[in-house]
Amino acid sequence: MGNKLFVGNLSFEVGEDELRNVFAECGDVRSVSVPLDRYTNNPRGFAFVEMGSEGESASAIQNLNGRDLRGRTLRVSEALDRGGGGARGGGGGGGRERSDRGGQGGSRW
Repeated sequence: MGNKLFVGNLSFEVGEDELRNVFAECGDVRSVSVPLDRYTNNPRGFAFVEMGSEGESASAIQNLNGRDLRGRTLRVSEALDRGGGGARGGGGGGGRERSDRGGQGGSRW
């Protein structure tokens, strides 16, 4: 288990300072990030919290997952690593796609 946690189902009114205070009940909080929507600049309803140790992360999951915060039930879990292809489901590659037309390259259009 790592030290970085995903916090889901957040009320849009919850900010970094409030989350830091809640997670501090479980140990040292190294960082808190509440991502904002790039178009509206409003919170997206989730956050990332980095705890000081794996034990503190485990404690936060055990004690805060399912807890009510501002009328919402928190979902706290270990954050997934964003590297290595991730959710987009594909490897790298340049600007060309593989074609199934007998070795012809280029786009599929």
